[in-house]
Amino acid sequence: MSLLINQGKLGRSLLLLTQPLFLQPNRELRGKAPDVARSLKQRLDEISRAERDPNLHFKVNIGLPHLKPSRGAEYSCRQKILQSRKGLQSLSNEQISLEEIRKEWLKTSAPFHIKSVAEHYNIFEDLFGEAFFVPRIPLSIKYEQPDGSNLPVYFGNQIKPKEAAVAPSVVFEGDPSSLWSLVLTNPDGHLGEKDAECLHWFIGNIPGNDIKKGEEIVSYLQPFPPRGTGSQRLVFILYKQEKLIDFSSYRKSAPCLELANRTFHMKKFYKEMQDFITPAGLSFFQSDWDDSLTEFFHKKLNMQEPIYDFDFPEPYRRPPVWFPKKAPFNLYLDKHRDPKQISKELLLKRMKTVDPFEPKKPEPKYPNALPEDNKLPSWVRVEIRKQRLKWGRYSDM
Repeated sequence: MSLLINQGKLGRSLLLLTQPLFLQPNRELRGKAPDVARSLKQRLDEISRAERDPNLHFKVNIGLPHLKPSRGAEYSCRQKILQSRKGLQSLSNEQISLEEIRKEWLKTSAPFHIKSVAEHYNIFEDLFGEAFFVPRIPLSIKYEQPDGSNLPVYFGNQIKPKEAAVAPSVVFEGDPSSLWSLVLTNPDGHLGEKDAECLHWFIGNIPGNDIKKGEEIVSYLQPFPPRGTGSQRLVFILYKQEKLIDFSSYRKSAPCLELANRTFHMKKFYKEMQDFITPAGLSFFQSDWDDSLTEFFHKKLNMQEPIYDFDFPEPYRRPPVWFPKKAPFNLYLDKHRDPKQISKELLLKRMKTVDPFEPKKPEPKYPNALPEDNKLPSWVRVEIRKQRLKWGRYSDM
Protein backbone atom coordinates (compact mmCIF):
# COMPACT_ATOMS: atom_id res chain seq x y z
CA MET A 1 0.00 0.00 0.00
CA SER A 2 1.15 3.54 -0.71
CA LEU A 3 0.96 6.51 1.67
CA LEU A 4 -0.37 9.79 0.24
CA ILE A 5 0.55 12.80 2.44
CA ASN A 6 -0.10 15.91 0.34
CA GLN A 7 -0.06 17.13 -3.26
CA GLY A 8 3.38 18.78 -3.14
CA LYS A 9 6.79 17.57 -4.23
CA LEU A 10 7.33 15.97 -0.84
CA GLY A 11 4.08 14.06 -1.16
CA ARG A 12 4.95 12.78 -4.62
CA SER A 13 8.44 11.73 -3.50
CA LEU A 14 7.06 9.86 -0.49
CA LEU A 15 4.47 8.24 -2.72
CA LEU A 16 7.24 6.88 -4.96
CA LEU A 17 9.34 5.74 -2.02
CA THR A 18 6.48 3.80 -0.47
CA GLN A 19 5.58 1.84 -3.62
CA PRO A 20 5.85 -1.95 -3.07
CA LEU A 21 9.01 -3.49 -4.44
CA PHE A 22 7.24 -6.28 -6.32
CA LEU A 23 5.61 -3.75 -8.66
CA GLN A 24 8.98 -2.77 -10.09
CA PRO A 25 9.73 -4.68 -13.33
CA ASN A 26 12.56 -7.18 -13.27
CA ARG A 27 14.70 -6.60 -16.35
CA GLU A 28 16.38 -10.01 -16.01
CA LEU A 29 13.07 -11.94 -16.01
CA ARG A 30 13.24 -14.54 -18.77
CA GLY A 31 9.68 -15.86 -18.79
CA LYS A 32 8.09 -18.97 -17.37
CA ALA A 33 9.76 -22.35 -17.09
CA PRO A 34 9.77 -24.40 -20.34
CA ASP A 35 7.42 -27.03 -18.90
CA VAL A 36 4.84 -24.32 -18.11
CA ALA A 37 5.22 -21.80 -20.89
CA ARG A 38 3.67 -22.38 -24.32
CA SER A 39 5.08 -21.39 -27.67
CA LEU A 40 3.26 -19.20 -30.17
CA LYS A 41 2.49 -22.24 -32.31
CA GLN A 42 0.92 -24.05 -29.37
CA ARG A 43 -1.28 -21.07 -28.56
CA LEU A 44 -2.38 -20.71 -32.17
CA ASP A 45 -3.22 -24.42 -32.29
CA GLU A 46 -5.39 -24.04 -29.18
CA ILE A 47 -7.23 -21.13 -30.76
CA SER A 48 -7.77 -23.05 -33.99
CA ARG A 49 -9.12 -26.06 -32.06
CA ALA A 50 -11.51 -23.82 -30.15
CA GLU A 51 -12.81 -22.28 -33.39
CA ARG A 52 -13.41 -25.57 -35.19
CA ASP A 53 -16.77 -26.22 -36.75
CA PRO A 54 -18.56 -28.79 -34.52
CA ASN A 55 -20.31 -30.20 -37.59
CA LEU A 56 -16.94 -31.13 -39.14
CA HIS A 57 -14.79 -31.83 -36.09
CA PHE A 58 -16.38 -34.05 -33.45
CA LYS A 59 -15.37 -37.00 -31.31
CA VAL A 60 -16.27 -40.52 -32.44
CA ASN A 61 -16.81 -43.40 -30.02
CA ILE A 62 -14.95 -46.46 -31.36
CA GLY A 63 -15.31 -48.63 -28.24
CA LEU A 64 -17.67 -51.36 -27.16
CA PRO A 65 -21.34 -50.38 -26.80
CA HIS A 66 -22.81 -49.80 -23.37
CA LEU A 67 -25.01 -52.71 -22.33
CA LYS A 68 -27.47 -51.19 -19.90
CA PRO A 69 -28.59 -53.71 -17.26
CA SER A 70 -32.24 -54.45 -16.69
CA ARG A 71 -33.95 -52.15 -14.23
CA GLY A 72 -35.81 -55.12 -12.78
CA ALA A 73 -32.56 -56.95 -12.06
CA GLU A 74 -31.08 -53.86 -10.40
CA TYR A 75 -34.21 -53.35 -8.29
CA SER A 76 -34.28 -56.95 -7.08
CA CYS A 77 -30.56 -56.76 -6.19
CA ARG A 78 -31.12 -53.60 -4.13
CA GLN A 79 -34.08 -55.20 -2.35
CA LYS A 80 -31.96 -58.16 -1.34
CA ILE A 81 -29.30 -55.85 0.11
CA LEU A 82 -31.90 -53.86 2.06
CA GLN A 83 -33.55 -56.99 3.43
CA SER A 84 -30.20 -58.35 4.60
CA ARG A 85 -29.73 -55.24 6.73
CA LYS A 86 -32.18 -55.43 9.63
CA GLY A 87 -32.38 -52.11 11.40
CA LEU A 88 -29.86 -49.37 12.06
CA GLN A 89 -28.03 -51.45 14.68
CA SER A 90 -26.98 -54.10 12.17
CA LEU A 91 -26.10 -51.38 9.67
CA SER A 92 -23.78 -49.60 12.11
CA ASN A 93 -21.95 -52.83 12.94
CA GLU A 94 -21.56 -53.95 9.34
CA GLN A 95 -18.09 -53.86 7.80
CA ILE A 96 -17.72 -53.42 4.05
CA SER A 97 -14.43 -54.52 2.50
CA LEU A 98 -12.62 -52.20 0.13
CA GLU A 99 -12.29 -55.03 -2.37
CA GLU A 100 -16.08 -55.27 -2.66
CA ILE A 101 -16.32 -51.52 -3.12
CA ARG A 102 -13.70 -51.63 -5.87
CA LYS A 103 -15.52 -54.45 -7.66
CA GLU A 104 -18.76 -52.48 -7.57
CA TRP A 105 -16.94 -49.37 -8.82
CA LEU A 106 -15.41 -51.31 -11.73
CA LYS A 107 -18.87 -52.51 -12.76
CA THR A 108 -20.58 -49.09 -12.56
CA SER A 109 -18.65 -45.81 -12.67
CA ALA A 110 -15.07 -46.92 -13.36
CA PRO A 111 -15.23 -46.89 -17.21
CA PHE A 112 -16.38 -43.26 -17.26
CA HIS A 113 -13.85 -42.21 -14.61
CA ILE A 114 -11.02 -43.89 -16.52
CA LYS A 115 -12.15 -42.16 -19.72
CA SER A 116 -12.06 -38.77 -17.97
CA VAL A 117 -8.55 -39.42 -16.63
CA ALA A 118 -7.34 -40.52 -20.08
CA GLU A 119 -8.78 -37.34 -21.61
CA HIS A 120 -6.97 -35.29 -18.97
CA TYR A 121 -3.67 -36.91 -19.98
CA ASN A 122 -4.51 -36.43 -23.68
CA ILE A 123 -4.30 -40.17 -24.35
CA PHE A 124 -7.07 -40.42 -26.94
CA GLU A 125 -6.02 -37.42 -28.99
CA ASP A 126 -2.37 -38.52 -29.19
CA LEU A 127 -3.22 -42.12 -30.08
CA PHE A 128 -6.51 -41.98 -32.01
CA GLY A 129 -6.92 -38.36 -33.09
CA GLU A 130 -10.60 -37.41 -32.86
CA ALA A 131 -11.74 -40.82 -31.63
CA PHE A 132 -12.24 -42.14 -28.10
CA PHE A 133 -13.64 -45.14 -26.29
CA VAL A 134 -15.00 -46.03 -22.87
CA PRO A 135 -12.85 -48.79 -21.28
CA ARG A 136 -15.46 -51.45 -20.53
CA ILE A 137 -12.98 -54.23 -19.62
CA PRO A 138 -10.97 -53.50 -16.44
CA LEU A 139 -7.28 -54.41 -16.56
CA SER A 140 -5.25 -55.64 -13.59
CA ILE A 141 -1.58 -55.06 -14.42
CA LYS A 142 1.20 -55.66 -11.89
CA TYR A 143 4.99 -55.51 -12.09
CA GLU A 144 6.72 -58.04 -9.86
CA GLN A 145 9.62 -56.57 -7.86
CA PRO A 146 12.84 -58.33 -6.75
CA ASP A 147 11.64 -58.40 -3.13
CA GLY A 148 8.50 -60.32 -4.12
CA SER A 149 6.06 -57.40 -3.93
CA ASN A 150 3.87 -56.30 -6.83
CA LEU A 151 3.70 -52.77 -8.22
CA PRO A 152 0.28 -52.16 -9.83
CA VAL A 153 -0.43 -50.00 -12.86
CA TYR A 154 -3.37 -47.67 -12.34
CA PHE A 155 -4.09 -44.57 -14.38
CA GLY A 156 -1.08 -42.28 -14.46
CA ASN A 157 0.88 -43.44 -11.41
CA GLN A 158 4.68 -43.14 -11.46
CA ILE A 159 6.80 -46.27 -12.05
CA LYS A 160 10.56 -46.07 -12.45
CA PRO A 161 12.27 -47.86 -15.39
CA LYS A 162 14.14 -50.26 -13.09
CA GLU A 163 10.79 -51.20 -11.49
CA ALA A 164 9.35 -52.05 -14.94
CA ALA A 165 12.36 -53.96 -16.26
CA VAL A 166 10.43 -57.25 -16.62
CA ALA A 167 7.13 -57.83 -18.44
CA PRO A 168 4.14 -57.45 -16.10
CA SER A 169 1.32 -59.85 -15.35
CA VAL A 170 -1.96 -58.83 -17.03
CA VAL A 171 -5.34 -60.14 -15.86
CA PHE A 172 -8.78 -59.34 -17.29
CA GLU A 173 -12.14 -61.03 -17.62
CA GLY A 174 -12.83 -62.62 -20.99
CA ASP A 175 -14.97 -65.36 -22.46
CA PRO A 176 -12.91 -68.53 -23.18
CA SER A 177 -14.00 -68.44 -26.84
CA SER A 178 -13.03 -64.78 -27.34
CA LEU A 179 -9.80 -63.39 -28.81
CA TRP A 180 -7.89 -60.33 -27.62
CA SER A 181 -4.82 -58.21 -28.41
CA LEU A 182 -2.69 -56.22 -25.96
CA VAL A 183 -0.52 -53.29 -27.04
CA LEU A 184 1.88 -51.27 -24.86
CA THR A 185 2.95 -48.08 -26.61
CA ASN A 186 4.74 -44.88 -25.64
CA PRO A 187 3.48 -41.75 -27.44
CA ASP A 188 6.32 -39.66 -25.93
CA GLY A 189 9.31 -41.96 -26.31
CA HIS A 190 10.30 -42.12 -29.98
CA LEU A 191 13.81 -40.72 -30.36
CA GLY A 192 13.72 -40.17 -34.13
CA GLU A 193 10.27 -39.23 -35.45
CA LYS A 194 8.14 -36.48 -33.94
CA ASP A 195 4.64 -37.96 -34.38
CA ALA A 196 5.61 -41.63 -34.00
CA GLU A 197 5.34 -43.90 -31.00
CA CYS A 198 7.65 -46.51 -29.54
CA LEU A 199 6.10 -49.97 -29.33
CA HIS A 200 7.15 -51.67 -26.08
CA TRP A 201 4.98 -54.80 -26.20
CA PHE A 202 2.48 -56.45 -28.54
CA ILE A 203 0.65 -59.70 -27.94
CA GLY A 204 -2.06 -60.80 -30.38
CA ASN A 205 -4.66 -63.57 -30.67
CA ILE A 206 -4.96 -64.05 -26.91
CA PRO A 207 -7.49 -66.85 -26.25
CA GLY A 208 -9.86 -65.98 -23.41
CA ASN A 209 -7.81 -64.14 -20.82
CA ASP A 210 -4.63 -66.22 -20.91
CA ILE A 211 -1.80 -63.86 -21.93
CA LYS A 212 0.76 -66.67 -21.99
CA LYS A 213 -1.10 -68.48 -24.79
CA GLY A 214 -1.15 -65.42 -27.05
CA GLU A 215 1.23 -64.74 -29.94
CA GLU A 216 4.09 -62.43 -28.97
CA ILE A 217 4.29 -60.14 -31.98
CA VAL A 218 6.86 -57.76 -30.41
CA SER A 219 8.77 -58.72 -27.27
CA TYR A 220 8.64 -56.61 -24.13
CA LEU A 221 11.05 -53.69 -23.72
CA GLN A 222 11.25 -51.69 -20.51
CA PRO A 223 10.65 -47.89 -20.44
CA PHE A 224 13.73 -45.79 -21.24
CA PRO A 225 12.86 -42.08 -20.91
CA PRO A 226 16.08 -40.13 -21.61
CA ARG A 227 17.49 -37.74 -19.07
CA GLY A 228 15.91 -34.31 -19.33
CA THR A 229 12.66 -35.34 -21.05
CA GLY A 230 10.55 -35.58 -17.90
CA SER A 231 7.80 -38.14 -17.43
CA GLN A 232 6.61 -40.22 -20.38
CA ARG A 233 3.27 -42.01 -20.73
CA LEU A 234 3.18 -45.76 -21.34
CA VAL A 235 -0.29 -46.89 -22.37
CA PHE A 236 -1.78 -50.39 -22.32
CA ILE A 237 -4.61 -50.83 -24.86
CA LEU A 238 -6.68 -54.03 -24.88
CA TYR A 239 -8.47 -54.84 -28.15
CA LYS A 240 -11.25 -57.36 -28.64
CA GLN A 241 -10.84 -59.31 -31.87
CA GLU A 242 -13.66 -60.50 -34.08
CA LYS A 243 -11.57 -63.34 -35.52
CA LEU A 244 -8.06 -64.75 -35.72
CA ILE A 245 -5.83 -62.05 -37.27
CA ASP A 246 -2.54 -62.37 -39.12
CA PHE A 247 -0.12 -59.87 -37.53
CA SER A 248 2.90 -60.96 -39.57
CA SER A 249 3.44 -57.43 -40.91
CA TYR A 250 4.01 -56.21 -37.35
CA ARG A 251 6.03 -59.18 -36.12
CA LYS A 252 9.62 -58.51 -35.00
CA SER A 253 12.13 -61.11 -33.95
CA ALA A 254 13.06 -61.01 -30.28
CA PRO A 255 14.64 -59.20 -28.54
CA CYS A 256 14.23 -56.38 -31.12
CA LEU A 257 16.70 -53.92 -29.61
CA GLU A 258 16.87 -51.78 -32.75
CA LEU A 259 14.61 -48.88 -31.79
CA ALA A 260 13.83 -48.01 -35.41
CA ASN A 261 12.06 -51.38 -35.72
CA ARG A 262 9.78 -50.45 -32.84
CA THR A 263 8.31 -47.44 -34.62
CA PHE A 264 4.54 -47.58 -34.27
CA HIS A 265 1.48 -45.49 -35.16
CA MET A 266 -1.61 -46.48 -33.19
CA LYS A 267 -3.94 -44.48 -35.42
CA LYS A 268 -2.67 -46.20 -38.59
CA PHE A 269 -2.80 -49.59 -36.87
CA TYR A 270 -6.43 -49.12 -35.84
CA LYS A 271 -7.39 -47.74 -39.25
CA GLU A 272 -5.98 -50.86 -40.88
CA MET A 273 -7.58 -53.28 -38.41
CA GLN A 274 -10.78 -51.43 -37.48
CA ASP A 275 -13.04 -54.04 -39.08
CA PHE A 276 -11.63 -56.79 -36.86
CA ILE A 277 -10.68 -55.12 -33.54
CA THR A 278 -12.45 -52.92 -30.98
CA PRO A 279 -10.66 -51.11 -28.10
CA ALA A 280 -12.04 -52.41 -24.82
CA GLY A 281 -9.56 -51.77 -22.00
CA LEU A 282 -7.07 -49.07 -21.02
CA SER A 283 -4.48 -48.51 -18.33
CA PHE A 284 -1.33 -46.40 -18.26
CA PHE A 285 1.52 -45.24 -16.08
CA GLN A 286 4.23 -42.58 -16.20
CA SER A 287 7.97 -43.11 -16.05
CA ASP A 288 10.95 -40.77 -15.87
CA TRP A 289 14.73 -41.19 -15.95
CA ASP A 290 16.66 -43.02 -13.28
CA ASP A 291 20.31 -44.04 -12.90
CA SER A 292 19.73 -47.58 -14.19
CA LEU A 293 19.16 -46.27 -17.74
CA THR A 294 22.81 -45.31 -18.26
CA GLU A 295 23.82 -48.96 -18.25
CA PHE A 296 20.67 -49.91 -20.21
CA PHE A 297 21.55 -47.57 -23.10
CA HIS A 298 25.21 -48.59 -23.22
CA LYS A 299 24.99 -52.34 -22.70
CA LYS A 300 21.54 -53.38 -23.90
CA LEU A 301 20.71 -50.88 -26.63
CA ASN A 302 24.41 -50.47 -27.53
CA MET A 303 24.12 -46.71 -28.04
CA GLN A 304 25.21 -43.50 -26.41
CA GLU A 305 22.85 -42.28 -23.75
CA PRO A 306 20.91 -39.24 -25.03
CA ILE A 307 20.72 -36.27 -22.67
CA TYR A 308 18.33 -33.39 -23.31
CA ASP A 309 18.64 -29.89 -21.92
CA PHE A 310 16.61 -26.75 -22.52
CA ASP A 311 18.48 -24.08 -24.44
CA PHE A 312 17.55 -20.84 -22.72
CA PRO A 313 17.67 -17.74 -24.93
CA GLU A 314 20.14 -15.02 -24.03
CA PRO A 315 18.59 -12.24 -21.92
CA TYR A 316 17.92 -9.02 -23.78
CA ARG A 317 20.52 -6.28 -23.33
CA ARG A 318 19.91 -2.78 -24.51
CA PRO A 319 22.62 -1.26 -26.71
CA PRO A 320 25.29 0.51 -24.65
CA VAL A 321 25.16 4.29 -24.32
CA TRP A 322 27.80 6.83 -23.36
CA PHE A 323 26.04 8.16 -20.25
CA PRO A 324 23.59 5.62 -18.78
CA LYS A 325 21.15 7.42 -16.51
CA LYS A 326 19.60 5.92 -13.38
CA ALA A 327 21.72 2.78 -13.67
CA PRO A 328 24.56 1.75 -11.30
CA PHE A 329 27.58 1.88 -13.55
CA ASN A 330 29.23 -1.25 -12.09
CA LEU A 331 26.12 -3.37 -12.80
CA TYR A 332 25.72 -1.71 -16.15
CA LEU A 333 29.31 -2.54 -17.14
CA ASP A 334 28.96 -6.14 -15.93
CA LYS A 335 26.08 -6.65 -18.39
CA HIS A 336 28.40 -5.84 -21.29
CA ARG A 337 31.52 -7.58 -20.02
CA ASP A 338 32.70 -11.04 -20.94
CA PRO A 339 31.30 -13.55 -18.36
CA LYS A 340 34.63 -15.37 -18.38
CA GLN A 341 36.40 -12.21 -17.22
CA ILE A 342 33.94 -11.81 -14.34
CA SER A 343 34.43 -15.47 -13.35
CA LYS A 344 38.18 -14.97 -13.43
CA GLU A 345 37.98 -12.00 -11.07
CA LEU A 346 35.82 -14.00 -8.64
CA LEU A 347 38.29 -16.90 -8.77
CA LEU A 348 41.21 -14.60 -7.98
CA LYS A 349 39.31 -13.12 -5.02
CA ARG A 350 38.57 -16.59 -3.72
CA MET A 351 42.20 -17.72 -4.10
CA LYS A 352 43.34 -14.75 -1.98
CA THR A 353 41.17 -15.94 0.91
CA VAL A 354 42.24 -19.61 0.73
CA ASP A 355 45.53 -20.91 2.12
CA PRO A 356 46.21 -24.67 1.87
CA PHE A 357 48.59 -24.54 4.85
CA GLU A 358 46.31 -22.68 7.26
CA PRO A 359 42.84 -23.54 8.57
CA LYS A 360 39.90 -21.65 7.19
CA LYS A 361 39.07 -18.47 9.05
CA PRO A 362 35.73 -18.56 10.89
CA GLU A 363 32.89 -16.60 9.33
CA PRO A 364 31.74 -13.49 11.24
CA LYS A 365 28.51 -14.01 13.11
CA TYR A 366 27.13 -10.58 12.18
CA PRO A 367 28.69 -9.57 8.83
CA ASN A 368 26.81 -6.28 8.56
CA ALA A 369 28.10 -5.18 11.97
CA LEU A 370 31.69 -4.95 10.71
CA PRO A 371 32.99 -1.40 10.18
CA GLU A 372 33.10 0.11 6.71
CA ASP A 373 35.36 2.72 5.19
CA ASN A 374 33.10 5.68 4.40
CA LYS A 375 35.72 7.08 2.03
CA LEU A 376 35.07 4.26 -0.43
CA PRO A 377 32.53 4.79 -3.21
CA SER A 378 29.02 3.56 -2.50
CA TRP A 379 29.14 0.83 -5.17
CA VAL A 380 32.36 -0.58 -3.62
CA ARG A 381 30.72 -0.71 -0.19
CA VAL A 382 27.70 -2.51 -1.69
CA GLU A 383 30.02 -5.09 -3.26
CA ILE A 384 31.75 -5.60 0.10
CA ARG A 385 28.38 -6.20 1.80
CA LYS A 386 27.39 -8.71 -0.88
CA GLN A 387 30.68 -10.52 -0.45
CA ARG A 388 30.29 -10.66 3.34
CA LEU A 389 26.70 -11.96 3.08
CA LYS A 390 27.56 -14.27 0.14
CA TRP A 391 24.87 -12.87 -2.10
CA GLY A 392 24.59 -13.43 -5.85
CA ARG A 393 27.89 -14.21 -7.52
CA TYR A 394 29.63 -14.45 -4.13
CA SER A 395 27.55 -17.41 -2.92
CA ASP A 396 30.37 -19.88 -3.69
CA MET A 397 33.10 -17.93 -1.93
